[in-house]
Amino acid sequence: MQWYLVHTKPRQEVCAQQNLEQQGYECYLPLLHKEKVRRGALTLSSEALFPRYLFIRLGAGLTSKSWAPIRSTKGVSRLVTFGTEPAKISNDLVLALQAAQQSEAAPVERAFTPGQRVQLVEGALSGIEGIFLEADGERRVMVLIEMLSKPVSVAVAPGSLRKIL
Repeated sequence: MQWYLVHTKPRQEVCAQQNLEQQGYECYLPLLHKEKVRRGALTLSSEALFPRYLFIRLGAGLTSKSWAPIRSTKGVSRLVTFGTEPAKISNDLVLALQAAQQSEAAPVERAFTPGQRVQLVEGALSGIEGIFLEADGERRVMVLIEMLSKPVSVAVAPGSLRKIL
């Protein structure tokens, strides 16, 4: 058994994985967990680590004729090839990705990090720069701003902040 690479349609990685698994194929889609601001609240979401790609494990007797069911699967664009040869992926690479994803230490990419410079873009304090302190629940974050020459911490909605690069 060998791992190969499948190119999916845009934002169809999960759909392609589910449809391939329903056909009996073994698939692996590495995910990245991210914190995002949606509707003014911080939410945790999962995205493909490699957008538009997933891994599929196939037997040794792979021919171009056996690619047809894979190519015609909903969500799949094509099997990645080099010329006429499908791109083989090392078993060690897939095992390393699986181990990293399953480990408790798999990091969550935060929308804002403590100490990061931000700018308020909504409300009465719009245009004021500050320093992100911490998330205070899903609908509030704490920001340190300077008012009357004194640092003041203010609770605001995460959607009202923008990162300063």
